[in-house]
Amino acid sequence: MAVDGLQLFNHFTLEPHNLSGIYRRSKLLRMRRTFATALVLLFCLSFGFSQEWAKQNLEKSPRHSEWVPLKHGNRTVQAFVVYPEVKHKAPVIIVIHEIFGLTDWARSMADQLAAKGYIAIAPDLLSGMGPKGGGSSEFTSTQDAGKAISALDPDQVTADLNAAADYARTIPAGNGKIAVAGFCWGGTQSFRFATNRKDLSAAFVFYGQGPKDVSSITAPVYGFYAGEDSRIGATIPDTEAVMKAAGKKYEPVTYAGAGHGFMRAGEDPATEAAINDTGSDPDTKKKHDMAVANKKARTEAWARWLSLLKKM
Repeated sequence: MAVDGLQLFNHFTLEPHNLSGIYRRSKLLRMRRTFATALVLLFCLSFGFSQEWAKQNLEKSPRHSEWVPLKHGNRTVQAFVVYPEVKHKAPVIIVIHEIFGLTDWARSMADQLAAKGYIAIAPDLLSGMGPKGGGSSEFTSTQDAGKAISALDPDQVTADLNAAADYARTIPAGNGKIAVAGFCWGGTQSFRFATNRKDLSAAFVFYGQGPKDVSSITAPVYGFYAGEDSRIGATIPDTEAVMKAAGKKYEPVTYAGAGHGFMRAGEDPATEAAINDTGSDPDTKKKHDMAVANKKARTEAWARWLSLLKKM
């Protein structure tokens, strides 16, 4: 039987034979709370890599996918490309991954776009940055992947995304329209890329921040935000103000009750399990309510996204 980490901690620190007075117990209880917080943080950071379900969905996909090396200067970026099963030429969507790197879920989002009739290109922006000179798949922890993402040169990111957009222009099955979409860190990058690329038909920003200088943006920008994400939510008013002052189109929508990362969380099987858990204790109820909100937000955001894509 698996033993919970907190149970282990309790056994070795809170058993009577280990206690020596009220002060000792108070100190150990504080340690226990710290340990619990650390476990929660570890779970959150590991969540981005726990995507066996997304991997299985990819393996079951009937659509053609391939890895394409995108070369620019002395750099090569590996990109995951998925094609829709359609007769007509299709728009191309550049998908920018979360801070976790190009995970199975990020690739599955590209596949889901292809299922709806779009060519999707998901570049691995950690290409060449892995421990052995590879990409996202070489990182074994979200902490290390996040550090590597945070250390990326913004100019390199722009050049990588330009390489993806340039490649999109060469795809015979493409109809000439290119859009960019990103999630979390990728959401911020999708907004920023709109300031660097003039031929985008649209930019879709999922819980990402806007740049301070938006004067060069030519594409309409559509935002998708979580109601329980004050860190990003607090930036929306300023972004609205600068976009309005610059005469740019910006349409943000906030989904009440949802948490940061709801597009991924909303389809995770763990979310369904939390929805079905109707326990009355506060922690279970909180997880239940968040799961319900995340699933609802994903459904509504996905429907809105597809509607906007059709209007490009």
